[in-house]
Amino acid sequence: MTPEEFRTHAHKMVDWVADYMTGVESYPVRSRARPGESAAKLPAAPPIDGEPMAAIFDDFKRDVLPGMTHWQHPSFFAYFTANSSPPSVLAEMLTATLGAQCMLWQTSPMATEMETVVLDWLRQMTGLPDGLHGVIQDSASSAILCAILTARERATGWRGNEAGLRGLEKLTAYTSGETHTSTEKGIKIAGLGVENLRKLPVDSHFAVMPDALERMIVADIQAGFRPTIVVASLGATGVGAVDPLRAIGEICQRHGVFLHVDAAWAGSAWILPETRWMLEGIEFADSLVFNPHKWLFTNFDCAAHYVKDPEDLIRTLTILPEYLKSPEQGQVIDYRDWSVPLGRRFRALKLWFVIRSYGVSGLQEMVRRHIAWAADLESWIAADAEFELVAPRSLALVTFRYRPAGAVGEDALNRLNAALVARINDDGRIYLTQTLVGETYAIRFNIGQTWTERRHVEAGWAVVKDLAGRISDQETV
Repeated sequence: MTPEEFRTHAHKMVDWVADYMTGVESYPVRSRARPGESAAKLPAAPPIDGEPMAAIFDDFKRDVLPGMTHWQHPSFFAYFTANSSPPSVLAEMLTATLGAQCMLWQTSPMATEMETVVLDWLRQMTGLPDGLHGVIQDSASSAILCAILTARERATGWRGNEAGLRGLEKLTAYTSGETHTSTEKGIKIAGLGVENLRKLPVDSHFAVMPDALERMIVADIQAGFRPTIVVASLGATGVGAVDPLRAIGEICQRHGVFLHVDAAWAGSAWILPETRWMLEGIEFADSLVFNPHKWLFTNFDCAAHYVKDPEDLIRTLTILPEYLKSPEQGQVIDYRDWSVPLGRRFRALKLWFVIRSYGVSGLQEMVRRHIAWAADLESWIAADAEFELVAPRSLALVTFRYRPAGAVGEDALNRLNAALVARINDDGRIYLTQTLVGETYAIRFNIGQTWTERRHVEAGWAVVKDLAGRISDQETV
């Protein structure tokens, strides 16, 4: 493809992108494709000869789009959002064009130095304390894994990487059942063993009970274990639970246990001063993470990972073969030593575009609106005799269930709500997901998509009520 041919096709695709942004609402939110249906549209073998770009783009529109769930739809209320925005998309175009592999300062000095500066912008924007050093990871899962590996090395006197874990004390980790599953996965990958992961009890607000943590740590020490890491949550996935950081941090400090804070979703809300109550005690954290790709309008993937002592992280992860040495070593940051992968994308550019384009005040306004609309939704649910809140609202996440008059038994209610979620998502107008709160099947309604307006929340609630009224007894059997 010549540069002029590229220019022609790129203009057509940018026009399509702009049309998609304004017209995404016309698509069903969740793909209606059945298993295997999308693959059946793709040839079983690659083409021998090249094909015209116009034909490829036509196939994208005809065959690919029906198999896509539209995460940028304003009625996407499922999971936590992975929201995009026009400035972020433009930055991604430039990132892809540059095609830089930013593993070392030398391989793209601006990529490294922009990452350092923009992560400090974020630190200031969210009220995080001085003395934290930031790095962009692909996801909170990677940040949690880095925290577990660093905690493991500290606890073993830096012997784990060298000699392995055999013959060392058994290392224990602590978190709540509300914490994202990436903690358990990280425990497996780091070799600590899931049987050494302690699930902490929670209170009526689904927050960790510090007294229980203290008792478990003391019991493990007495049994010959080495307490290694606590993963606390601010805005946990299920119902948005917020753990009490100060009490947890004081316990960790007393027993020499590494504290990592997972705020993957809720951390973006710290740009609002009124949400920073949850940061009380953050000075005890050894590391923390939140994802601008969840609620700061920055394309996936972009996780802001902060550490108190970068030297411990570097010591845990660094390997320095001759081909990665450079004259600037010791004078600059080489972010390859701050993450598991060697290769690194220029992720800082899209964050730079987003923050400059919207400004702090613009971002605050968008997040504040989402929280206000969630409060409206919470009030509508509370006022409806056929629905009930299952957990307190957490920022822009509302957790509830359908409980019509005459409904009998928790099992029947669980089946009823499972049928309702299936019906809602098959309908295509909105997309919701579910969770278990104890043994209660609940529906999650998360507001955070870039293009969402209050009318979409109102319409979403109307869809829930409409389809709940059509559920038949046969669907819940």
